[in-house]
Amino acid sequence: MATTDEAAGGLQIHPMDQFIVKPLFGDGPIEWYTPTNVTLWMAIAVLAMVALLVLSTRRRAIVPSRGQSVAELFYGFIHKMVEDVAGHEGLKFFPYVMTLFMFVFLSNILGLIPMSFTTTSHIAVTATLALLVFFTVTIVGFVRKGPGFLAMFWVSSAPLALRPILAMIEVISYFVRPLSHSIRLGGNLMAGHAVIKVFAGFAGAMGVASVVPIAAIVAIYGLELLVASVQAYVFTILTCVYLRDAVGEAHH
Repeated sequence: MATTDEAAGGLQIHPMDQFIVKPLFGDGPIEWYTPTNVTLWMAIAVLAMVALLVLSTRRRAIVPSRGQSVAELFYGFIHKMVEDVAGHEGLKFFPYVMTLFMFVFLSNILGLIPMSFTTTSHIAVTATLALLVFFTVTIVGFVRKGPGFLAMFWVSSAPLALRPILAMIEVISYFVRPLSHSIRLGGNLMAGHAVIKVFAGFAGAMGVASVVPIAAIVAIYGLELLVASVQAYVFTILTCVYLRDAVGEAHH
């Protein structure tokens, strides 16, 4: 008996299949310790980061090599971002912010390689990164300011009657940060990759006329390169903004 897909006929495109988590070895159930395609591509991102920031700068020279030039470009860019947004005190967290940016950026870029896996399209990954930022900022804020950290929720410049309401809004928005921080990154990458897969399905089924979807794929791919860079930048600059709350002075 024919399957449902065969009976229905026509074009069958499954753009979400590319986001399925699969074990690297065998077909058994996935446990917390099971090596999967997600862990593989996260490890590749870490190795790429080590190659770019460590191996390419081992022989530092006045006239830098290409690898050293790229590493210094990223270093200077993130260093300036942290200093401008989080202030001088925020520079103490520069290594953490730099590592975070490079991991997200390289994961985004590696996800554009055909047959690869985009780890940052999974909320499980982006939520973990966002929660690390959230708990880091909260812990640092209380360590540095003690109960005074709570002053960021009290809008002293507002009329007294509105302050409790605004404080509730500030508290809610603070605890929503990890959700918005993670969904913004994962959602944008997932949407772009799904669109590319849809157009690729049309290109494979249209024969000679596939020049149109192929041109669309090229255009969307270029856009996704931009999105991969911008989303890494947005994720990192939001981290710097949150760090400013912990290490800077209250501005209410």
